[in-house]
Amino acid sequence: MTTRFLETDHDRRMLIRFLEDQPLPITVALTKGGKRSLRQNKLQRLWINEIAEQLADQSPEEVRGYCKLTIGVPILRAENDTFRERYDVIVRPLPYEQKLALMMEPLDFPISRLMTTKQATAYLDGIHRHFSEKGIVLTDPGDLIARTDA
Repeated sequence: MTTRFLETDHDRRMLIRFLEDQPLPITVALTKGGKRSLRQNKLQRLWINEIAEQLADQSPEEVRGYCKLTIGVPILRAENDTFRERYDVIVRPLPYEQKLALMMEPLDFPISRLMTTKQATAYLDGIHRHFSEKGIVLTDPGDLIARTDA
């Protein structure tokens, strides 16, 4: 399956050219919204490290896997029919421990990298809400923006 994020007219023209060369029949799925942003990715990494440091009994990779499975998967299942269908057949029947292992290195099942900016925002909001309710203190994203824009 090919995934492309279109941000310019040139990107759109290249996709059209690509589609014209594909043999028929073909199924195409479009998702409105851009790819998650670099800023969102950096904030996610920062929070994962902060959470792991404060929990002290989980590595950043374990926290990342947990977040992908418990927060990210429900977002993608709700908004991406293709993802939900494949996930439900292949991954959902597995025991929790195996699902968690799939989310982490070296397998690193794709979750957040499949998200649009809107989905990534919901994912980050979910991480913040979940861990803040447990007393974990996370860097305020507004503080990050103030520091990088100053």
